[in-house]
Amino acid sequence: MSCFRLRMLRMCRVSFLLATFGLLFGSLTGFAQEPTESAETDNAKAATADEVLAGHSYHGEAFNEGPRQAAFLMDGTGNVHFPVDSEVKDVQAFIDQGIGQLHGFWYFEAERTFRQAAFLDPDCAAAYWGMAMANANNRERAVKFCEEAVQRKEKANGRVRMYIEALSDLLNADQEKKKEASEKYIKAMEKIVYEYPDDIEAKAFIALHLWDARKNGVEITSHLAVDALIGEVLAVEPMHPVHHYRIHLWDYEKPERALASSALCGQSAPAIAHMWHMPGHIYSRVKRYGDAVWQQEASARTDHAQMMRDRLLPDQIHNFAHNNEWCIRNMIFIGRIHDALDLAKNMVELPRHPNYNMIDKRSSSSFYGRARLLDVLNDAELWDQLIQLSETPYLQPTDRFDEQLKRLRNLGRAYFRSGKWEQGTELLAQLETQLCEKQAEQTLAETDAKQKAADEEKNEEETKKLVDDAIRDVKRDVNQLEKAIAEMHGYVAVESKEFDKALEFFKTAVEVDKCYKAQIQFAAGQQEEAIKDLEKHIDNHKNETIPLAHLIQLLWQAERPEEAQKQFEKLQEISSFIDLDVPPFKRLAPIAHELGLAADWRIQKPAADDVGNRPDLDSLGPFRWQPSAAEAWNLEDNFGKTYSLSQYQGKPVVVIFYLGFGCLHCVEQLHAFAPQVEKFGRAGISIIAISTEDKESLNDSLADFGGAFQFPIVCDPQQKVFKQYRAFDDFEQQPLHGTFLIDADGLVRWQDIGYEPFMDHEFVLNEALRIFTQPDVDDTSTSQVAGGQGDSNAGG
Repeated sequence: MSCFRLRMLRMCRVSFLLATFGLLFGSLTGFAQEPTESAETDNAKAATADEVLAGHSYHGEAFNEGPRQAAFLMDGTGNVHFPVDSEVKDVQAFIDQGIGQLHGFWYFEAERTFRQAAFLDPDCAAAYWGMAMANANNRERAVKFCEEAVQRKEKANGRVRMYIEALSDLLNADQEKKKEASEKYIKAMEKIVYEYPDDIEAKAFIALHLWDARKNGVEITSHLAVDALIGEVLAVEPMHPVHHYRIHLWDYEKPERALASSALCGQSAPAIAHMWHMPGHIYSRVKRYGDAVWQQEASARTDHAQMMRDRLLPDQIHNFAHNNEWCIRNMIFIGRIHDALDLAKNMVELPRHPNYNMIDKRSSSSFYGRARLLDVLNDAELWDQLIQLSETPYLQPTDRFDEQLKRLRNLGRAYFRSGKWEQGTELLAQLETQLCEKQAEQTLAETDAKQKAADEEKNEEETKKLVDDAIRDVKRDVNQLEKAIAEMHGYVAVESKEFDKALEFFKTAVEVDKCYKAQIQFAAGQQEEAIKDLEKHIDNHKNETIPLAHLIQLLWQAERPEEAQKQFEKLQEISSFIDLDVPPFKRLAPIAHELGLAADWRIQKPAADDVGNRPDLDSLGPFRWQPSAAEAWNLEDNFGKTYSLSQYQGKPVVVIFYLGFGCLHCVEQLHAFAPQVEKFGRAGISIIAISTEDKESLNDSLADFGGAFQFPIVCDPQQKVFKQYRAFDDFEQQPLHGTFLIDADGLVRWQDIGYEPFMDHEFVLNEALRIFTQPDVDDTSTSQVAGGQGDSNAGG
């Protein structure tokens, strides 16, 4: 295709779209309205055809990212009201909904809601202020949205203007003077309350900023004063989502003071997952882990339901991974091992994406899921499962040294503690080889740094700094390897019944489970010290079930049955959720029998009476995230041959939504994937592309580009399928780039939707292979009675 034809296609397409959109965000079915003078002005300011790339927003970079699909009015976002002057139907309702979502830190959906308000009324300044507020963690985008609000502020009421001006000053302040900017913002917000004393939203946002501004150096001089401000909001609206801010306020100060708000937080905005999550902070602080798990599970279920309904990748949601990983930790504490393992595996299974969820992103599901999976397997002593999972994508090898060493260390621990000495010894040798290599690398780096210092005539202090900088990373690696090797040698010593020697190795290793270390102390004849150390550990881990189970076992072995019985009674008080078939609890069965307890010695406790009215968890959503079904479609190629999704039933397919051959980036994407068809085919994966072009245009385009591609290209000129798959901007009424991985059962397992096409074909293939090779691994192995052969030596 000639450059001229490409340019003409783009100019015609963009000119048509700009003429069609009318209003700032275009026209959406059911919300169409007559263009206003201001809308025409906005269109006049829209970018020219040469400046706007296909899939990009016509209103600037800030609008490229974030949600580009329509919002809907939902129940359960909080009893809030933020008056605006718009007379356009539903604008006020969307503004109120967005404010509630802001209070719940549901930023992604808050931005979507405010975009919907702006779509309905392009002159609504509060909508753009809301978009800026929803980007609290992205200052660059927040500034741009706030600029849009400032441009429209004269059309807003006086109260809204004050909000906009306060935020604009904060965002545009000198970034080297954040403390002063925060203090000025608080004063500006207080002026709103002076002028509008009934505005409880201003009071709520002041309370939030008084807490949040700590990061900018603004000290909370009185938590009680901030709490009193929150109290003023709740005096007017008892179920206001400001309960969320009270929990944050007292979380690290005096958590007991937020118990009342913990009972109401989720209930005050039940559609927002984070509002269910936050009470889990308080219940965790006060060691009420069962209640914390309920809250965190409610949050996970609410998130899962929303993501599955709206077809979002899980890690696009703020705090999703954080909630689930904390839920797993607390599940371990209460002995709910099987569910903890299930949720941890689900976190690892979740679709990965370079922008949201990768193992090197420390707040992602991939990173947290792997870490918590290892925690569950270690604490519950599920060594056989750990070994099995290390041969699957759940605990697959990684190029990251720290993560790979963690994997090897855990695998070695599992080998030795389950009695697989040959495999353990082989892994130890592997670690020692790596140590030699790293030590050589450190020596070389030190030598090179010293030579460089000599060449540059550095003084002694400068030389030391140069050397330290050169060896810092490899020295850390050496240190971690030495600790891992020490732990493995400790297990070898245990096998030889050299328990004192083992304890020395474990001291060097540092990261050795304290409960297991107490067993070795006991076996070494240090019975009193072992019990005291374990009791001290339990004091620091109050109401955790597994450490108590270990203490009971030690006391029984020490022939102190009365003390063992007393600790057993304590365990029973927190035993409602314990899985009796996992090793730490299964070992208690003979002790329970000797004490005259039933085989199921757990005591079911009723729910506490201070947790509010809790809904049935199943009503909130599923426990695990699950992929959604792909929408069916039937489309023709340029020759009139029909292709349908049903043709791919029984085998996976990659579906590429591209914006016609007038989009050069799309052409680049097709040319990137085309040579990989054979490679995808060997993995059993097909590829098909869906174009915005009609058959005639597609036929001409293919001719200009030299003929057919190695995969089918079908036509969707009405963009019906684009809309079905949400590869469409509802606000600007334009198609978006999309790449989807659909499995053999017709479920969408991975996706990328956005203003740029996804180019990394290798990532898509590797992710497909990872997802499609995740096996089911039994988590109730019966081969680990009494902790396995390896632990039997430590028990005496």
